[in-house]
Amino acid sequence: TGPAHFARAAPESVCYQTNDLLTAMVADGPQAPSALRVDGGMVANDWLVRCLSDITGVPVERPANIETTALGAARLAGLACGVYDSLEAMSSAWELDLRAEPSLDATARREQIRNWTAAVDAVGRYALASKT
Repeated sequence: TGPAHFARAAPESVCYQTNDLLTAMVADGPQAPSALRVDGGMVANDWLVRCLSDITGVPVERPANIETTALGAARLAGLACGVYDSLEAMSSAWELDLRAEPSLDATARREQIRNWTAAVDAVGRYALASKT
């Protein structure tokens, strides 16, 4: 394990954690999303966007303007105040830069997720054991 492994592990862990959240949301909700839309500085990294798509098994869409978190909040406020008359009207200003499609088959995806889960469990057991 060297610096390159840690450099990859950090953003990759974000993808696995996102998959964990998505799995929980789908279990509680009516249906799985047809795509994930992402924003923020991390998604400037094409590899991260593709990794997220592979791990979640869902297409991931990155906007042309990646720093849109505050803009999204402002648009939702505009929707609530009547600036936009519908969700579709509000969303029409969104511009696609990259759409990453999953490239892993279902078997490989499940295996990677099993490995992630096993690693997280092992760290948890180590942390508990070191407290005693």
